[in-house]
Amino acid sequence: MIRDFSIVLENMDRLLIGLMNTLVLSTIGLLLSLLIGVVLAAALMANNRFVVRLTRALVDTMRCIPFLLLAYLVYYALPSVGLNFNNWTSGLLAIVVYNAGYMAEILRGVWAQLPRESMDAGSAFGFYGWNLYLRIILPQVVLAAIPMIGNQSIQVIKDTAFLSAVALYCAMCSVIEAGVRRVERIAQVRR
Repeated sequence: MIRDFSIVLENMDRLLIGLMNTLVLSTIGLLLSLLIGVVLAAALMANNRFVVRLTRALVDTMRCIPFLLLAYLVYYALPSVGLNFNNWTSGLLAIVVYNAGYMAEILRGVWAQLPRESMDAGSAFGFYGWNLYLRIILPQVVLAAIPMIGNQSIQVIKDTAFLSAVALYCAMCSVIEAGVRRVERIAQVRR
């Protein structure tokens, strides 16, 4: 079997554009997922049972929907209710929604394992509520969660590959749709 990489070299510009899109989409998706995950983790650890249950239902739903299905829903279902996004924004939205639930669970799990003494010490120094969370709890949680956040970062990069499948299916469906419309016009002329 002869391996000829000339096709790769001939299309290097397209590959580099794809690489840049993946890097930008993954980076923005990861940062937004982490930011939303920080807020959701705080809600998961709240003292209010209603807030915890509502957030738990949201996070579990986000984590239980397969990524490709979520990408299709964002790309095809949201426009039917009046929310239209371009391809790139639809992909970013799907990545953020899907991975924010995982980030929230990662952060919640690490937070649940924090020694109680550090939170008590923060309270003793006058830190309460969001101030305690942002200044005392969150830095410890993020540092302890770095390996798991790294794993989820890899998943974010891998999820971007599914977005090309959505575009591919969109292109195939558009061709079929155009063919059906053409056949309809021919059928109407013959009636």
